[in-house]
Order: sequence, then structure tokens, then C-alpha cells
Amino acid sequence: MLDKLNQRKIPLIAQVFLTGILIQKSIKIELMPELYFFFLSGLISLIAALTLLFLKIKASLHLLGISSLTTFMIGLSIHNQINILYFIALLLLINGLVASSRLILNAHTPKELGIGFILGTIPQLILWYFWL
Repeated sequence: MLDKLNQRKIPLIAQVFLTGILIQKSIKIELMPELYFFFLSGLISLIAALTLLFLKIKASLHLLGISSLTTFMIGLSIHNQINILYFIALLLLINGLVASSRLILNAHTPKELGIGFILGTIPQLILWYFWL
């Protein structure tokens, strides 16, 4: 666990860099627009988390990731008009389990969990406009 804010900077910068390379070199918008926008949203979330880190605000990256995946799956369900309600319910349960475990481990405060959830969800919702 990286308790100090400075310890989170280098791994987060590396993650932003690697995700950018993945989007640029591997995932093409023409071939897989849904996946492209999923990873683009992830990149936006990571950049926002890194920006907040420089402002001395810590966000839960675990909750950022799982909330981003949950929002993406909801959008994918709408886009493809398929019923994956049980899977979405499972993902929502996992969101709660991740948040609870982070609180029990004293890794984050409720505020940090909320910030992580918002950073994972909002970019996905904004990018729905382009692929949904």
C-alpha cells in the first residue's frame, strides 16, 4: 500500500504513459470504437487522478477502475441492446465490496472513495455521447 502521496506519482505517471501508448498503437477507433472509448475514458480518469495527486488529493484507484468498468458495461448493454442485468448487478456488488475492503484496511477515507468512484464514472458517462 502506498500511503504517501509522493509514492503514488511515479506508478500513476507510468500508467498514464502506458495507457496512452496502448490507445495510440493497438486500439483503433475504426475497428473497436467501444473499446477505444473505454480505454480513452480510463486515460482521462488516470490523468484526473494524477492532477488531483499534485493538488495533494488522493483518490481510490481501485474504485476508479471498478466503477469505470461497471459504467462501461452498462453502456455496452444499452449499445448492443442485450440484457446483462445480472452481470451489472454483480459489478455493483463488487463496487461495494471494493469500497468496503478499502475502508476496513484503512487505506482510504470515504471522501477518497467517493472521488475515485466519480473519477471512474464521469468520463465514461461523458464519452457515451460519442459511441452510444
